[in-house]
Amino acid sequence: MPKVLRIINRFNIGGITYNVSYLSKYLEDDFETLLVGGPEEEGEDSSLFIPEGLGLKPRVLNQFQREINLKSDYAAYKEIKKIIREFKPDIVHTHASKAGAIGRLAAIDCHVPIIVHTFHGHVFHSYFGKLKTAFYKNIERYLAKHSTAIVAISNKQKEELSDVFQITSKDKIHVVPLGFDLTKFTLNKEQNRKDFREKYKLKEEQLAIGIIGRLAPIKNHALFIESIAYLKQKGITNFKAFIIGDGDTRDVITESCKTNNVSWSNNPTDEVDVIFTAWITNVEWALHGLDIVTLTSLNEGTPVSIIEAQAAGKYVVSTNVGGIEDVLHPECGLLSDIKDKPLFYKNLYNACTQKDLLQKSSEKGEKWAISKFSYTRLVDDMRQLYTQLLKRA
Repeated sequence: MPKVLRIINRFNIGGITYNVSYLSKYLEDDFETLLVGGPEEEGEDSSLFIPEGLGLKPRVLNQFQREINLKSDYAAYKEIKKIIREFKPDIVHTHASKAGAIGRLAAIDCHVPIIVHTFHGHVFHSYFGKLKTAFYKNIERYLAKHSTAIVAISNKQKEELSDVFQITSKDKIHVVPLGFDLTKFTLNKEQNRKDFREKYKLKEEQLAIGIIGRLAPIKNHALFIESIAYLKQKGITNFKAFIIGDGDTRDVITESCKTNNVSWSNNPTDEVDVIFTAWITNVEWALHGLDIVTLTSLNEGTPVSIIEAQAAGKYVVSTNVGGIEDVLHPECGLLSDIKDKPLFYKNLYNACTQKDLLQKSSEKGEKWAISKFSYTRLVDDMRQLYTQLLKRA
């Protein structure tokens, strides 16, 4: 049986952990998989419950750190080489940037027959300045040259990797969209909605507007706060907004609230414009309580929150970045260019004032998400790719 060493950056809450866990679990009849990755960082919740809940026993590499650190990165590199020598994988498959760099360098040095990397996102714009961005592009070009295959999670991302940023040629890139177990987002909707709205003291006529994800500069929460201020200026008051997540920019976001005259609180029962909920593990419970789900990112791969929102039957207002065009059903949300703030404000206003949009999108979004982004489809796609690569090797 072929062996796969699967490496991720870290076990924190997010779509990557779900995807590598599903692949590791449901490919096990055809491939023996060892899953390794770094620990969650301070301020993040661990996601080890996801693979462990599937009966997997992932290996945590404490040497993996999110930021570049020559000492810890070299230690991680040596540890992965040791794992490769012991496990003797036929395929090393890395996911995301740090794992992709260290894991592929180790695999190259150990002469692993097949090296695969999945870009769950990229840092080729909106993260760093020109020099640092150019540095990362050159690293990725070198690594792609020595990779057997590159996996993009959307057609849009494939276009960016090949045509826009010229990381590698199109013939080396295989599009394999993300996949999840979306069943929980289709069940217990009414009860979850009732419980959520009771906890946060939402009146029947009040709209619940949410944004889900880590609090980081790239997520651009300032745009969310500014759009809430816009609603108030336009006389929209029958809403409560929710920031679901946590991270480094929490203080920056609360300062933005003050600047924009948007009231906020951590207390779920306070009568304010915005509630900071921190992380909510049972995200389906939150989604069922919301009416509109937003995303304001400057850069994304394929945002999991948008897939889950549609599976839960929610309307989406988002910036048009990464593979969102490939993910969002055209009748289930509104998109705006990242440079067009007024259009984002207007889209959110339209969603709040045209409730027929919210009602019409519910069933379509659920069917769309389940048909396009199930974990069974993900596993089948990856099985076909691995089999194809093994035949060539």
